Amino acid sequence: MNIRHYARKFHFLLSWLVPALLIVLWQIFCSIGWISDRTLPAPLTVIEAAVRLTRSGELPQHIADSTVRALLGLGIGGGIGLLLGFLNGISRVAEKLLDSTVQMLRNIPHLALIPLAIMWFGIGEESKLFLVALGVFFPVYLNTFHGIRHIDPGLIEVGKIYQLTPWYFFWHILLPNALPSILIGLRYALGIMWLTLIVAETISFDSGIGYMAMNAREFMQMDVVVLSILLYALLGKAADLLAKMLENRCLKWRETQSP
Repeated sequence: MNIRHYARKFHFLLSWLVPALLIVLWQIFCSIGWISDRTLPAPLTVIEAAVRLTRSGELPQHIADSTVRALLGLGIGGGIGLLLGFLNGISRVAEKLLDSTVQMLRNIPHLALIPLAIMWFGIGEESKLFLVALGVFFPVYLNTFHGIRHIDPGLIEVGKIYQLTPWYFFWHILLPNALPSILIGLRYALGIMWLTLIVAETISFDSGIGYMAMNAREFMQMDVVVLSILLYALLGKAADLLAKMLENRCLKWRETQSP
């Protein structure tokens, strides 16, 4: 147990080794003049900008606004994708009716719908939520559908033989066996969520990390622009780590069943 605990800590630290090394080299190259501040400000300069904006209260507010938009879009799009994936995965009739339409829509780049989103919802909060929800919908739907359709047919036959109730069958056979694929879809969706939000917040708004970056660009504040990019990277990494933790917790039963 202790060995596994220390191994996880070691792997966690190892995953941050390359980013830390790149930041150190970045600082060194800026200090000796190999990289100009006009091209790329030094990490210490970016940290100073983060401290300044944190003290003024701007940075926490922008992070909070972006996080709320991202989670709302994930909840809406991911929830719809999950429900539709279960419906089409369980019902052949629903699949025939709906899956072809979903696949056609999937081939349309959702960011290409920005002009349409602005015409429908304006440049307010609704257009951002629409784009994020649309972006996360497809990976959640596809992986949920795939997970259900690739359940071992023998397990389904067991449920029929023992005449399990639909509710018991769902919670004890369907969901546990589809969960690994669903969680993979969630991890893909989290990446698309932040990618979409970066673009969506640059349309026109008065808060959020994307707005902070665009506003800094207007005033040639390179340190704030780089800070915004790093924040998106850190938030994306944090979301992926949370998804991994959720996956490890939800799939613990597989470890107990493994030989």
